[in-house]
Amino acid sequence: MKIIVRGGRILNPSDKTDIIGDLYIEDGVIKEIGETLKTKETPDKVINAKGCYVMPGLIDLHVHLRDPGLTYKEDVVTGAKAGAKGGFTTILAMPNTKPVIDSPDRVEYVHNKAKTLAPIHVLQLGAVTKQQKGEELADIEGMIQAGIPAISEDGKSVMNVKLYKEAMEIAARHDIPVFAHCEDQNMVNGGCVNEDAKSRELGLPGISNAVEDVIAARDIVLAKETGARLHLCHCSTKDSVRMIQLAKEEKLPVTGEVCPHHFTLTSEDILEDDANYKMNPPLRTKEDRDALIQGLKEDIIDVISTDHAPHSREEKQQSMKTAPFGIVGLETAVALTMTELVHTGVLTPMQMAEKMSYNPAKVIHSDRGRLEVGSPADVTIIDPDAEYIIDTMTFLSKGKNTPFNGRKVKGQVVATICDGNVVYQKD
Repeated sequence: MKIIVRGGRILNPSDKTDIIGDLYIEDGVIKEIGETLKTKETPDKVINAKGCYVMPGLIDLHVHLRDPGLTYKEDVVTGAKAGAKGGFTTILAMPNTKPVIDSPDRVEYVHNKAKTLAPIHVLQLGAVTKQQKGEELADIEGMIQAGIPAISEDGKSVMNVKLYKEAMEIAARHDIPVFAHCEDQNMVNGGCVNEDAKSRELGLPGISNAVEDVIAARDIVLAKETGARLHLCHCSTKDSVRMIQLAKEEKLPVTGEVCPHHFTLTSEDILEDDANYKMNPPLRTKEDRDALIQGLKEDIIDVISTDHAPHSREEKQQSMKTAPFGIVGLETAVALTMTELVHTGVLTPMQMAEKMSYNPAKVIHSDRGRLEVGSPADVTIIDPDAEYIIDTMTFLSKGKNTPFNGRKVKGQVVATICDGNVVYQKD
């Protein structure tokens, strides 16, 4: 298929290209980039991108697809379609499914299903331990051969330090990153919101910052000792940002991500016992949120990921004490990033492209995340000025669990191109 994207603001972080111009795609590859392209052949499709940002296809390092075993919440196909609508051309699926993705055949199940049915790239992560029980290492090397881009125990932390260090050594040997969910399980104690004045006001058990910070510190020390590439997932505290900064100053291979809900909301936004505000880690204080935003601005935090975590309506109608953690994010991430960070001047459009495409690609050593002649044609087109109200009834995800329903935002995906195919286009 031949596609020409006309007149957009082309943002390519790999060489800092920032021009108004055209992009020509043929046979799944970017063939030409220029200010006014004249193609010899008539394209099959012309996309008018005037007034829009044209970025490398967005990459989400942190998605829960619930497949296999929990597909009433989400599955590979619905999650991938939601991703395409959200501007993502590659998403990474966490392994805390049922059964857990802890063996090569289970990795292959997801990859084969995605290749056959999904409109975008789906890469499956492997668990660190068997059944995520924290007792015995999973077949990490076998899963690496099956194509996992990283290992993660996401949903919990491996509390056995000796075992975790062994996993990090394997990851270092094969040069794949370890994605760390930082949570000291011995300190959670039934908490469901941040431990602060708001938790006391609502009478809900709290989760302290130390629950995250203790494990973040531990994992950075292990990364230093093993040489493993460490990626800290869904950072939520001011001290996580500070620790990443210190690790970078020491030239350690440590990266970090922040989710839109953590840079947009605080615990003060929870007005009642509403499980749509229950996520792990929880919404923190304004001081923490401001530190996350500053960390993004100063490029201490490398990546914006969603931690897309769909649940059924019935599950989220429970009290925060008993409802599962997590909110959906694939279809709101661009709008929230544009509204809260780009339009406010915290991030430049180029920084947004870096944190949502180029940097995630670098974390997993992918050749995507760039708009260059010869690169795979993964492209996201965003109208920065489009205003709309978030409406969960329009979501392609099975999950509707979000605190952002009804929120007015500015910035919308108008088209997503994956391997030279238009996989989403706004009506």
